[in-house]
Amino acid sequence: MMKKAARKAKKKTTAKKADKPASVSVQLEGFIANFDAKVGMLIRAVRSALRRRFPTANELVYDNYNFFVIGYCTTERPSDCMVSLAAQAKGVVLSFYYGSTIPDPDKLLQGSGKQNRFIRLESAATLKAPGVEALLKAAVAQAKTPLPASGRGKTIIKSISVKQRPRRSDPGGQP
Repeated sequence: MMKKAARKAKKKTTAKKADKPASVSVQLEGFIANFDAKVGMLIRAVRSALRRRFPTANELVYDNYNFFVIGYCTTERPSDCMVSLAAQAKGVVLSFYYGSTIPDPDKLLQGSGKQNRFIRLESAATLKAPGVEALLKAAVAQAKTPLPASGRGKTIIKSISVKQRPRRSDPGGQP
């Protein structure tokens, strides 16, 4: 009887090892694959541009009910987020976590909440526009914790919602 219980326990342990989660990059690509091809390409391009701009920032990833979000943070805490890429079926925005306190002389920021502001992105090239560059610099300057001077930030999957709004304009459409 004891041997039988030991074998069952061993099988459970072996099964758990086989069921280990996919790598972060595989998970991330799976989240992006849920979007229309055009939106997926924009997400990848913006993420690449933000990763080049903030190589020491941590990417905190949320695949939530309303949005797929990658926040660029000075630490592993969401409250230390400077900017985020936020995507839904309609498109991609650059979200400034503390955007209501950033100087915006060109009136680029949209939104009226107490804290967050955003810019709609048609392409990753929007990030190079002088007004957007100034907003990005201001977001870094107002960060409570400065970006690390060296090293490489981590990509951390923070949450995945089971129930989500459709990620495609035509939910029945093909990838």
